[in-house]
Amino acid sequence: MKNNIHVFKDRHGRGFAVDPNSGAVHEVSDEAFALLTVLCALPKLPDINSFSGADAQLYAEILKLREAGLLFSAGDFSKYAENAGGVTKALCLNVCHDCNLRCPYCFAGDGRYGGAALGDAARMTPEIARKAIDFLLANCGDRQNLEVDFFGGEPLLAWDTVVETVRYGRRVQGGKNIRFTLTTNGLLLDDEKIGFINSEMSNVVMSLDGRKEVHDRLRKTASGAGSYDVIVPKFQKLVNTRTKPGYTDYYTRGTFTKYNLDFSEDLRHMYELGFKNVSIEPVIGEGEWGIGESDLPRIFEEYDRVGELLENLPDMLFFHFNIDLQGGPCIAKRLRGCGCGGEYMAVTPSGALYPCHQYAAMPDKKIGDIFSGAVNAGAREYYKGLHVYSKRGCADCWARFYCSGGCNANSALLCGDERVPHYIYCALMKMRIEVALTLK
Repeated sequence: MKNNIHVFKDRHGRGFAVDPNSGAVHEVSDEAFALLTVLCALPKLPDINSFSGADAQLYAEILKLREAGLLFSAGDFSKYAENAGGVTKALCLNVCHDCNLRCPYCFAGDGRYGGAALGDAARMTPEIARKAIDFLLANCGDRQNLEVDFFGGEPLLAWDTVVETVRYGRRVQGGKNIRFTLTTNGLLLDDEKIGFINSEMSNVVMSLDGRKEVHDRLRKTASGAGSYDVIVPKFQKLVNTRTKPGYTDYYTRGTFTKYNLDFSEDLRHMYELGFKNVSIEPVIGEGEWGIGESDLPRIFEEYDRVGELLENLPDMLFFHFNIDLQGGPCIAKRLRGCGCGGEYMAVTPSGALYPCHQYAAMPDKKIGDIFSGAVNAGAREYYKGLHVYSKRGCADCWARFYCSGGCNANSALLCGDERVPHYIYCALMKMRIEVALTLK
């Protein structure tokens, strides 16, 4: 029972209790916090006669919340995980396995996904991209809303394919609605591309690590030059002209390493540049810049600073603190996360299918191809079976319905097994969730 609820205090000293099964979040007094801390350590809830005075009154209130299903609530939702993943609703098109930056922390190895040959072979042809759209429409079942994300490497290196794919998708989508998105480092943006992106892409993710000295330290061109001065004006123009209804979403997506553990300052800098929708992800344990266990206390303090920043900048949207306490994802999505390997897959320039874009850097993880239109049945069942009840330590974790067991690709890469979440990612995710809940 000890993991059935979670009690914690925020940076202001306020006490909170989270009931994961019901989704209820309670702000509690110091006295209630102390009592709940004791109750969480017991194998089962005691009889009310075990308490007297003020503790008895508090405990009676706790029992009322339990009866209402809002605290210490029960629930096994595993059947919903097994029912999910029957159709494919999203594809990531890795339209280019090449990049014009050489970021050393890139999971795709300079954007090349382990390949040495560059040039035309690294770019997806329009024919293969059209075949991918056909695959999506053939495997989406009754789903009306679909998504196609253009990714790389750098997808603007295959710009003709991006344009042709969007035009083809619009022609053949029929009664479906294909939502196109794109992720870019910005170097090749110009007025023509900005206009097309703002007309056709429902969301655009722009890679920016923050302050100039932080960004240019690791996000360099092949010649070793920094990219900040080139991309920032282009990103600003894209955002400032992104006004078409339904096509205004965007994020500036940063990365923090050992070199910028004060990443709240990078988020502040992005905001000052005019970017109000921001995110920033850690690099875990890779190279001299990778985050290690000794960095966690400092990072926890920094997430608190991010929370303080958001309190003072209410129009700033930090992606990793997005939590909807009144609604949010359905239970199947809470159990399985992104649905990689089934609901979501990636297509490489050659037409191979992988569980997601990050798996494309792992050749042994190929699960099919768009030419046969078939996905390995065993692989589909394996990924369908990855959920919070099948991953080590997740079923009893208070954060399970917020993080959905973490990123499968990260677990595969860092732990060698999708069913073993990486402990540093788990620690960071729990801290994010705590701060996000207190902000809400």
